Amino acid sequence: MSVLDRVVGGVSCREVLVDLSEYVDGELPPTRVAAVEAHLAGCDRCERFGGRFASTVAALRRSLARPTGGVPPEMAAGLRRRLAEDGAA
Repeated sequence: MSVLDRVVGGVSCREVLVDLSEYVDGELPPTRVAAVEAHLAGCDRCERFGGRFASTVAALRRSLARPTGGVPPEMAAGLRRRLAEDGAA
């Protein structure tokens, strides 16, 4: 039996992994949220992994939300030229 087949709270670790992204994004239906949370409450391994996963997603979202200053003007001009050339072909 694989470690991922361990069942806690009526849900296997494998099922939690499948639902984890939607869980972190708040997109799971309430009954599924309850099942995942029951599993996480009793499974230290998934709880640790889920916490790291949620932290990583939050860090990526913060990183993507920061303004980057845009594309340098010379790069933007080159891209526009290339797009115009490709569109004329």
